[in-house]
Amino acid sequence: MSAMYLNEEHEIFRRSFRKFLEKEAYPYYEQWEENRIIPREFWLKMGEQGFLCPDLDEKYGGSGVDWGFSVIINEELERVGSGLIGIGLHNDIVIPYISSFGTDSQKQKWLPRCATGEIITAIAMTEPGTGSDLASIKTTAKLEGEHYIVNGQKTFITNGIHADLIIVACKTNPDAVPAHKGISLLAIERGALGFTRGRKLNKVGLHCQDTAELIFEDCIVPKENLIGQEGQGFQFMMEKLQQERLIVAIAAQVASEEMLKMTIDYVKTRQAFGRSISQFQNTQFKIAEIATDVEMGRTFLDQLITEHMNGKDVVTKVSMAKWKLTENARKIAVECMQLHGGYGYMEEYEIARRYRDIPVASIYAGTNEIMKTIIAKNIGL
Repeated sequence: MSAMYLNEEHEIFRRSFRKFLEKEAYPYYEQWEENRIIPREFWLKMGEQGFLCPDLDEKYGGSGVDWGFSVIINEELERVGSGLIGIGLHNDIVIPYISSFGTDSQKQKWLPRCATGEIITAIAMTEPGTGSDLASIKTTAKLEGEHYIVNGQKTFITNGIHADLIIVACKTNPDAVPAHKGISLLAIERGALGFTRGRKLNKVGLHCQDTAELIFEDCIVPKENLIGQEGQGFQFMMEKLQQERLIVAIAAQVASEEMLKMTIDYVKTRQAFGRSISQFQNTQFKIAEIATDVEMGRTFLDQLITEHMNGKDVVTKVSMAKWKLTENARKIAVECMQLHGGYGYMEEYEIARRYRDIPVASIYAGTNEIMKTIIAKNIGL
């Protein structure tokens, strides 16, 4: 309970959530990995116990608590496995678009069922030809009477198979100058005419996390599904991307902590040349380096979370955390696998899964190269 944003109530909640995961997640996670999807039943159980959207106002089905509870949920889900990142995306990335920018009727229509797990959400920014350069998206939405007609494709969409409600970035004014002023956000619901799902993508890691292509062909969307005003989409995304990147940094930090713990346990028990490999100087030096990176990462992250919860401008620090902590995790995954020797390459050892799950963290939510660009600009370069 060292972090400034945590109190005894948070720790009681953490213990309760861990008990839930020990019963409902840990025993089944490997099966979910093999099945390449997390069952909807798990989402419903999360909602039933109040573990979805806890910071939502009580009138919309949340608990009205501070964001520290969401941090705990993200941390404990990551300890189970990185494939659960879609729940954090639902709770802390997609829902805030509706709670911050949605109309009262939109909130009443969607948020209570988002809190129960009946509605699973996604956000669709990336396209087959557009990643970090969001201003260049090609998906269009043309207003015709009472509906928008949406055409385009999205890819790499987290929760893409399960999603019942998707916040879609599209061009409502393709001729806008500058281009980003033509972007708007539309909420597109499961079953919308002209909306289909493409492939469930076969990824290197995050196997149980459903990632998909989405296709819109003359898709009919009621105009009341517009989030905010036309032309405000890019501004909204830039505002909410900071919390998204913080979620990625939290997951990377927890993954690093877990890899360190499992590797210390392993090197203490593994014997070579008549003694445990933890007694070799090379092992000790490697573990010492990893432990130092983990400790420094945690200190920076906890301070950053506190500042974010206090409403401070943390754009630069979030970019630093997202870059550095995901890079740390990638490096730690390699070192810890090496310290496991041949067993580290076997699927029955968790380090193998961590090794393949980690790399994407430096790519999604804005590549680490984009993070460095933001940092450089914000420090005056």
